[in-house]
Amino acid sequence: MPADQALRVLIAEDGAADRLLLAQIVRRQGHEVFTAENGEQAVALFAEKRPQLVLLDALMPVMDGFEAARQIKALAGQALVPIIFLTSLSEDDDLVRCLEAGGDDFVAKPYSAVILGAKIHAMDRLRRLQATVLEQRDQITRHHHHLLNEQRVAKAVFDKVAHSGCLRSPNIRYLQSPYALFNGDLLLAAFTPSGDMHVLLGDFTGHGLPAAVGAMPLAEVFYGMTAKGYGLAETLREMNAKLKRILPVDMFCCALLLNLSFQRACVEVWNGGMPDGYRLSASGELLATLASRHLPLGILAPERFDDSTEVMPLGVGERLLLLSDGVLDTSDEQERLFGVERLQAVMAENLDPERLFDDVLQALKRFGGRARDDISLCDIRMVEPGFEAPAAMLYSDSGRSSPLDWSLGLTLRGDSLKRFNPVPYLLQLLQEVHGLRPSSGVLHSVLSELYSNALEHGVLGLDSGLKRDASGFAEYYRQRAERLAQQVDGDVRFDLRVEPHGQGGRLTIEVRDSGAGFDVEQVLARPAHEQGFSGRGVNLVRRLSQHAQWLEGGRCARIQICW
Repeated sequence: MPADQALRVLIAEDGAADRLLLAQIVRRQGHEVFTAENGEQAVALFAEKRPQLVLLDALMPVMDGFEAARQIKALAGQALVPIIFLTSLSEDDDLVRCLEAGGDDFVAKPYSAVILGAKIHAMDRLRRLQATVLEQRDQITRHHHHLLNEQRVAKAVFDKVAHSGCLRSPNIRYLQSPYALFNGDLLLAAFTPSGDMHVLLGDFTGHGLPAAVGAMPLAEVFYGMTAKGYGLAETLREMNAKLKRILPVDMFCCALLLNLSFQRACVEVWNGGMPDGYRLSASGELLATLASRHLPLGILAPERFDDSTEVMPLGVGERLLLLSDGVLDTSDEQERLFGVERLQAVMAENLDPERLFDDVLQALKRFGGRARDDISLCDIRMVEPGFEAPAAMLYSDSGRSSPLDWSLGLTLRGDSLKRFNPVPYLLQLLQEVHGLRPSSGVLHSVLSELYSNALEHGVLGLDSGLKRDASGFAEYYRQRAERLAQQVDGDVRFDLRVEPHGQGGRLTIEVRDSGAGFDVEQVLARPAHEQGFSGRGVNLVRRLSQHAQWLEGGRCARIQICW
């Protein structure tokens, strides 16, 4: 027998003749043999020599084979050490005792060398198979621990990136419960320079690390473009293009992206493949659903992607309830899903909107369900304007390299008015002026309002008076989308002038449009109760700037900011 197949065999037999005969048979088969006269010696020899197979007489003095087998199995631990009982017993109950004590087989007396050799060979195959299984199990365990450690490190990095925004704002409550270590759902929130809040709830296909692969680049685009003042359309196009480029064809990201404007008391919505969100009144009444009207991110090529959004009013105290499909797909013991109807029933029965979030969680708990997917639930409340814009970035220079005497003109026409948002571009340019850096939030708000007024009222000819109530608000933005989809005739021109002024400097912004103009004094003279959702932009610009005036029949706005 090859050396690598030779075994260390322990023979425990109280009869000297049988013990000698067995030892000769086993040695002739090429194995190393140790012998014992009783069960106690057998246990001691096993502990010392660690044989790989045991031939054990059932009936021995001092300690019988049954007890010896139990102790040997305990000493062997997880390793398989086959025990073949040597017995003259013939009753079924006695043979069953041999197996119950830990025996793996038995050989009846008188011994047959051929049968014994075959049984030893068969037991050795089992022993080697068990050793292979244990070795592979240990390898899998080590690999699993290695992967878990890598995932924990990756998750720690991801959590710092994903939660670096404003999810802790007092008007947001959220819960994320991952189906795996990594959450395939993504919840991000960040302030724009003007103090608006962008919120993204996304759901990647799959679970765990594969589902989170796209989350890092998505978060990078979201935070980077939000911080620079880009709107939803530009951010959505960039996120879709990036995911389309990097994800495999069977992966995509359902997403719901919001822009909450506290100044304008409205919310802009884009929903691609996510479950309906809900807009609720301050008293908890369902006002509207944020339905999915688009394909998820990462499916369509950039030239086919639809970035159109919906805008709806959102008054102080009103709230938005957002959720991933893990909430609806939670199932009970009978495999029934929690579903939309149960969710809407919880919303209808809620008496205190402040407790709606908790009511939904309690309903899921009472349902006794188990999650089939990652669960995300988010409650966002509209509050009065007053959130502080993000702190200005700190720069290492003292402003000596800052340009302090220059001017710039920029005119947008036709398709540029449809697709290009000049505000982030102009804001980035103005932040090169050292004295304007702390005012990035004010600049973004002023530029956004002036451009919005010039485009919507000047070029498109929209009537802001439509926005007096919720239905008029929706009609206003329907007309806006309709007119932008057609050929746009007209232009909007920016003229920026930076010059030294006293101990600092002065920025003059002029925004002209090709429209019919408007009577600014008449707009400002309207009583607050008649304005509804209109007329807020002019008041905001006057409040944020040191000097604001409208010239040329309302077609030119001139704003000055000093530092």
